Amino acid sequence: MENGRIFNKFEAYLLTERRSSINTLQAYRRDIGQLLNFLKTHNNKLLQEVHPDDLKAFLAFLHANGLSAKSMARKISALKTFFNYLNQQFEWKNAALELHVPKMEKKLPHYLSEADIKALFKAADKDASAHNVRNKLMLYIMYATGARVSELVNIKVSDLHYDTGFITIVGKGGRQRMVPITQTLCTMIKQYVDSTTSAKRKTRSGIQYLFSTQYADKIKPMTRQAFWVILNDLWKLTGIDRSISPHQLRHSLATHMLKKGADLRSLQLILGHENLSTVQVYTHVEKSYLRNVYDKKHPRSK
Repeated sequence: MENGRIFNKFEAYLLTERRSSINTLQAYRRDIGQLLNFLKTHNNKLLQEVHPDDLKAFLAFLHANGLSAKSMARKISALKTFFNYLNQQFEWKNAALELHVPKMEKKLPHYLSEADIKALFKAADKDASAHNVRNKLMLYIMYATGARVSELVNIKVSDLHYDTGFITIVGKGGRQRMVPITQTLCTMIKQYVDSTTSAKRKTRSGIQYLFSTQYADKIKPMTRQAFWVILNDLWKLTGIDRSISPHQLRHSLATHMLKKGADLRSLQLILGHENLSTVQVYTHVEKSYLRNVYDKKHPRSK
């Protein structure tokens, strides 16, 4: 069976059985696509003929071309998933079995201080753009829920639950989580939805997504890149001379909640992480704060 057809079957497996996100699927396309091109160029082997030495040669090729350690780890992980699938599906020898994903040093997440967040919200109040209400609301929701930017732009009107004060966030692999929001934010969202509803009464599909935009004749959710531009424009209004990214808002919520006494399990549920260990990185981001709390509260700290 030719390599291209096999990879098509693997893509179908990712979408149907593993329910991988579009971003994950695109990453596999890039990573495995590079391997297929390498095989075609170097020895024209079929996948069932691939030997562990072929994969090591492929990784050596990538390393020689300056691939970073983080990217290399992702490639190895993709190869192991792919060849494990081939082993289970076709009973071929797993050529990636000998590969080991190197342990990466976890970098502490960059986050904004509470003063930075206040400055950002103040800038949103000064936003003079035609879409200032939408921009401000997106900012509030992202910080209030800790949503990833891909999750934020794909929130639908039907995901809002005004009676209980929750938003349904659809995360990686289609997994859903219910995240609470304040009554004030509920009111802001309802007012925004009511105003956009009256402006788009022609079709219900026009308001399917909370933050929709029109491409040609189709109504689609705002792109992640578009929100990045919005956030950077608001950040410039603060006058703070540092870069910002949407993910920093997610890290900021987790850090600030931890400082206020939230437990890791609650953060895990809000952020939508599968493993508690993923959330534990936030226990290291405010050592000075924890030191101060310990010194003030521990009965034997003096």
